[in-house]
Amino acid sequence: MPHPFHRPVRRGLLAGLLGAAALAAAPAWAQQQPVRLVVGYAAGGPVDTAARQFAQVFGRELGRTVIVENKAGVAGALGGEAVARATPDGSVLYFGASPTLTISPHVIKTMPFDTVKDLTPLSPVLTYANALVINKDLPIKTLKELIAYAKANPGKVSYGSAGMGASNHLSGELFAKQSGLTMTHVPYKGNAPAMTDVIGGQLTMMFDIVSTARNYIQTGRVHPLVVTSRTRNASLPDVPTMREAGLPGYEVIGWYGVYGPAHMKTEQVALVNTAVNRTLADEGLRKLWAEQGYDMWNGAPAVLAEQQRKDLEMWRGVTKDIKFE
Repeated sequence: MPHPFHRPVRRGLLAGLLGAAALAAAPAWAQQQPVRLVVGYAAGGPVDTAARQFAQVFGRELGRTVIVENKAGVAGALGGEAVARATPDGSVLYFGASPTLTISPHVIKTMPFDTVKDLTPLSPVLTYANALVINKDLPIKTLKELIAYAKANPGKVSYGSAGMGASNHLSGELFAKQSGLTMTHVPYKGNAPAMTDVIGGQLTMMFDIVSTARNYIQTGRVHPLVVTSRTRNASLPDVPTMREAGLPGYEVIGWYGVYGPAHMKTEQVALVNTAVNRTLADEGLRKLWAEQGYDMWNGAPAVLAEQQRKDLEMWRGVTKDIKFE
């Protein structure tokens, strides 16, 4: 069975179901103001960079100017809140990242919006894996060796993250749970300082998004053990998956998707979804994202909504016994 993230777009089906509504909406859409594509993170980070690369092609396919707008704060939730409160006319969209939409509801006590009820899923965009990397000087070369070392030295293995409740923190919690390990979590204010301490030997390991970990791996500053996706990552073809390395139940995939405010009209949903899928067929964008370790993720709004539901449930199980302060 093909993985749900990699099912090909059935263009005929999409055209039949969505094309008529999209074409009907196009004249009115073209007369409206530019689209604001809100990103819940600061400029220059991986979410913002992907959003800006996406917006260049998306605007062409949509037939409107698309302006990326950064509203950073509360782990991406301030951007989501701004979109949730916007008028549902298609002029304000959200380039949403899975940690905000599926982890934050479990770890932020005063989440400013409901990630399910207050947004309209419009289209999946891409997926990404994490790489588990360790200090290069450790006498550990495989996942099985890391697990054996951690079991022989309870609490001695340390892993860094971008902070309590960050996706790489919870990736570590899930790994420890499934492996039966006791490890020490060290939260940082961002991934970069955590990676610096893995390189320097102050930390044993960390999970980091492939698009940023790849440079540290290729320059030999850290040693990769696995990627967290079901299949190998094209930009790190020699690095095995968790399943291949001996932990078949472990799979963590991050993703980005386009959302609008709740109660968007059917024809607007259809128009955006069609434009996104056409954007993802752009060869230049496909090549660029493949080089960065991303995978295109085509599909209907229901595909995005279902993945969000599944991930919400998974992270609920991981976070239920963790005390977040």
